[in-house]
Amino acid sequence: MSVDVRTITESEFTDWLRALATGFLRPPVVPEGEAAERLPHMGLPRIRGAFDDGRCVATYRSFAQELTVPGGAKVPASAVSNVTVSPTHRRRGLLSRMMGADLAAAKERGDVLSTLIAAEYPIYGRYGFGPAASITEWEIDVPRAGLDARWAGPGDGGRIDLVDGADVRKLGPELHERFRATQHGAIDRDERWWQLGTGQVVLSFQPWTEPFYAVYRSARGEVEGLLVYQADEKWGDGKQPLNTATVRDMIAVSPAAERALWHFVCAVDWITTVRSGYRASDDLLPLLLPDPRAARIVTQADFLWVRLLDVVRALEARTYAVPGSLVLEVHDAAGLAGGRFRLDASADGAVCVPSAESPDLTVGVRELGSLYLGEESAVRLVALGRVTEESAGAAAVADALFRTSRRPWCPDIF
Repeated sequence: MSVDVRTITESEFTDWLRALATGFLRPPVVPEGEAAERLPHMGLPRIRGAFDDGRCVATYRSFAQELTVPGGAKVPASAVSNVTVSPTHRRRGLLSRMMGADLAAAKERGDVLSTLIAAEYPIYGRYGFGPAASITEWEIDVPRAGLDARWAGPGDGGRIDLVDGADVRKLGPELHERFRATQHGAIDRDERWWQLGTGQVVLSFQPWTEPFYAVYRSARGEVEGLLVYQADEKWGDGKQPLNTATVRDMIAVSPAAERALWHFVCAVDWITTVRSGYRASDDLLPLLLPDPRAARIVTQADFLWVRLLDVVRALEARTYAVPGSLVLEVHDAAGLAGGRFRLDASADGAVCVPSAESPDLTVGVRELGSLYLGEESAVRLVALGRVTEESAGAAAVADALFRTSRRPWCPDIF
């Protein structure tokens, strides 16, 4: 029988969850109650599966998302997640069928782009996604960092307070809205995100460990930073504490808050190692330490991938570092976002229209996704043979327009 690829029904959700677990190499069972617990929050009309003789053998889901672009605008996105193909059904085009249908539906809805976080690098470029925001994780050797071991709080008139989950649910959403208004690459967090992230809602299939929450308040009493961390319990042979603090979340809207929260977690008694969690690749963290070499990189990788669906709306949504113009020939094998466009850009915004002029650059939609948030360099892509410079100096012009003074960062996995 041919494999049937389609959106799933409610009665098929448990089988879909089993296929999801199989694809991610988790025990291929669905505990009692898990399906009923998850279904109301999954968006059934956007869950797709592939079925062979009635058994689900591939999974796929998308959901509505907002992505902050350079300049602070928030564009509607279709976020892709829960993508698996069972090992018995690889190389049969099942992901291509699910992806093609979902991207077409996203364009029809009016989404400007699609996003995902790739578990494996080679898969998604062929669907037009490009790596658009990377992450770096540091491990700090606290005794080596050179920080003042007697530090007892910020010296700028601000303060740090330990709070509980209820406080975070009150303070966190407004702080995050301020944060993502200035951080391109950030995505929205809905009410359920805060419920799950603070233990108000605990899923039966995901054990919950209550973390520590700390907020930084400025001298004016405004909350400008939030730190969420947990700690292990480890002692050396000489009865010396060797504990590690792992940062689960840290957002700040001022350099003072960022500096104070990092110093705070490094100053907690018994903590000798701090794991930073996934940060922007140009994060200030190492240079906040008197000895930056105390922070060694333990992870450095691509993270957020972007696939443009509407070139005109995408390029007009963001701002640009300098004024300038480019004619872009965009190739899109899927036929969703290709064409020739003239971009007239400035720090205040841009106008992008279809054009019959000779192109300055020829780019694939994947490469345009990598350029879109300012992460990648057109000059580098030309050197790699992935972008063609049709007019001399056009790649340098593109870099002057698209690159940003700070790199994009997406703090959240989805």
